[in-house]
Amino acid sequence: MRLKYLKTIVTPQAAEARIQCIAWSPNNKKLAVCTHDSVIALYDECGERRERFAAKSVDTKSGGKRNFVVKSMVFSHDSIKLAIAQSDNMVFVYRLGEDWDEKKVICNKFPQQSAAIHVLWPPGQPIICGLADGKVRAANTQTNKSSTIYSADSYVVSMACNTSGKGFISGHADGKIVRYFFDDEGSGDTQGKLVTHPTAPYALAWAGSTILAAGCDRRIYVYSREGRVVQQFDYSKDDTEKEFTVAVSSPSGQSVAFGSFDRIRIFAWSPRKSSWEECKPKVIKHLYTITAMCWKKDGSKLTVGTLCGGVEQFDCCMKKRIYKNTFELNYVGPSQVIVRNLKTNDKIVVQSCFGYEIDDVRVMGNDRYLVAHSSDTLVLGDLKGNRLSEVHWNNKGQKAKFYFGHSNLCIIFGVGELVLIEYGVNEILGSVRTEFTNPYLISVRVNERHVGNGQACKKIAYMLDLKTIVVMDLVTGDITCQVQHDTKVDWIELNETGHKLLFRDKNLQLLLYDTDSMQKTTLLNLCSYVQWVPQSDVIVAQSRDTLCIWYNIEATDRVTSISLKGGDILNIVRQNGKTEVLVSEGMTTVSYALDDGLIEFGTAMEDNDFERAVAFLESLEVSPETKSMWMKLAKASLKAGKLLIAERCYAALHSVSKVRYLRNTREMKSVEDAPDYQIDARIAILEKDFKLAEHIYLSQNAIEEVTSMYKNLNKWENAIELAEAKAWTGLTKLKAEHQAWLAETGQDEKAAELREKEGDLTSAVTLYLRARVPGRAARLALSEPQLAADRSLMERIIQVSHLVCQTGG
Repeated sequence: MRLKYLKTIVTPQAAEARIQCIAWSPNNKKLAVCTHDSVIALYDECGERRERFAAKSVDTKSGGKRNFVVKSMVFSHDSIKLAIAQSDNMVFVYRLGEDWDEKKVICNKFPQQSAAIHVLWPPGQPIICGLADGKVRAANTQTNKSSTIYSADSYVVSMACNTSGKGFISGHADGKIVRYFFDDEGSGDTQGKLVTHPTAPYALAWAGSTILAAGCDRRIYVYSREGRVVQQFDYSKDDTEKEFTVAVSSPSGQSVAFGSFDRIRIFAWSPRKSSWEECKPKVIKHLYTITAMCWKKDGSKLTVGTLCGGVEQFDCCMKKRIYKNTFELNYVGPSQVIVRNLKTNDKIVVQSCFGYEIDDVRVMGNDRYLVAHSSDTLVLGDLKGNRLSEVHWNNKGQKAKFYFGHSNLCIIFGVGELVLIEYGVNEILGSVRTEFTNPYLISVRVNERHVGNGQACKKIAYMLDLKTIVVMDLVTGDITCQVQHDTKVDWIELNETGHKLLFRDKNLQLLLYDTDSMQKTTLLNLCSYVQWVPQSDVIVAQSRDTLCIWYNIEATDRVTSISLKGGDILNIVRQNGKTEVLVSEGMTTVSYALDDGLIEFGTAMEDNDFERAVAFLESLEVSPETKSMWMKLAKASLKAGKLLIAERCYAALHSVSKVRYLRNTREMKSVEDAPDYQIDARIAILEKDFKLAEHIYLSQNAIEEVTSMYKNLNKWENAIELAEAKAWTGLTKLKAEHQAWLAETGQDEKAAELREKEGDLTSAVTLYLRARVPGRAARLALSEPQLAADRSLMERIIQVSHLVCQTGG
């Protein structure tokens, strides 16, 4: 590791003007420097000052006087916030924002019982604060509360995180070094006091599996994870060396810098020797005592602050080289390389997760993909997507071909073996044995399309021999199917969900194979071009001078044919909501538009991707066709229980009552105490499947709710019949409510029929007469001798009969 002077960010003064602390943001875009007067200056990655603000005092009556000192500061993991530890017993958190022009505001305050000396902010964890009374506390920015993690009863002089941010150590004035884990990552290491250092460890760093500590005795000790001294660097007899004041580990944990008077000492970890080696120290006359140091998060720069107020920046590298006159490779550590595009200035940090030394770095695949070899691993990267993968690799000496035809994975062809590595995943996706390395005879699909069930789709189709295709599930490693054909196959391709396989043989015959039903269908006897339309299950093929399109692959007999004026299909393009087939006709290229409604909406419905279907329909104007699509989507989303989607569909159809009903149902669902069966029953009622709703209610013995449903639907007979069958206690009341409802709605004849069934014949005759049906009243009265003998009743029946005859009733 070599330090090369880059620039002076802050010019030193001729008197003491101590730089209190320095912090780099995790996104490498901001550098914060706190000066002796508690003013924080913010610089960009080039070292140009962009902003400055004064730290706020806890004492509002101080009149602007600086009655405190900023002791430490650290950025949040998202680089938006800055935590500042102050000697006036306070930790402030400032929200800086993403852009330079955003207003700086205090978003959290954490008062302490003593001076705040050091702060750390591990990713995904609360702020860790070391105090002057020896306590180490956690400050939660979500609850705005602090709690004590442990107390060492001695002034905290230093703190440091490990490289993963899952643990930290604190150094104390009495020499104690205490270790704490959020997650020991399976190491089994103990927490608590690790070791007692001979002096107060003002310079403390946790790098890899070792801890480096130093202080005023001018000795640097290297401790193992068990607390044993494994190395020692003694400078006590060097009269030019002074006490060590600060130490900082590089982000990779493979370099550690120690600051003292006029000198920076760099130690580099040797993976081959498993020990620390001292590099050539950087001696700078009149630099004076180093008071603060911070490494840029990509490891490329070391920023140093001094007692006299100077801030210097150094370039850190082991070696640099230019690759293809396009990329700069900066080896900042044995296992870390920064690759920078000289044209676009884009950067990516290549680092071995396992700590192996990187030997070789190459950029391939139209300068988009990166291949690096370490002693035991292979590192692959997508420069455009900023995704890196590292896998154990034992085939370093063997020749391998890399195929970068997929945006999310790399295919490596070895000796009789094909290996798949997904970008951003540190394990091999899968490997198969095959001798056929032609890309047209291999098809891989890895989560290329969102499917509503949320299941991962990772499948490969490859040739076992010239006439046999194998489809394998890369998630489980199982063979999904094996397709036998009687002619040599020259092209294969899975659809994006991996359920359909297209293949063509040497006789140009095109076939479709369903991997679920294992059925094979011949689509064309002569095919010169075939391709799946991107992000869909639509097939486009050419047979002589005919363009053939299958919008629904479940109905292979339904093919849309378009005559071509000679020429061949060049490509299928989907952009700006349009899908076009490009055809070369003579010296010109002609485009043929496909039906995007059938492509986009049909694919979204097949994948149960209702959000995609809604987004597509919202982009269309209202028409009878779009209304039918909204209705189809509404029914499908209701069946899938997607109430918000269904509500949006009925809103588009202007069905206000259904929108209100679904909104009420969603509000019920959001209540934690609402039973699931009530939601399911309401959906069944909306779909007018009342028998299903009844079954759902009865499965929970909710007789009152099912009778209430039938009452609201004015299906009183169903409610009474069910209540009688279940011997429900509320039957009498239900019947009375039914009679009252019939009376209110003027259904006297229906009420009479019910009275007749119940045996109340007198009331039934009266109701029949009120309903002006004297014939039914007369038949009922004559059938009962007691009623027939009632002269007044019979006269009344005759009178009503005359009135009905006169009015033509």
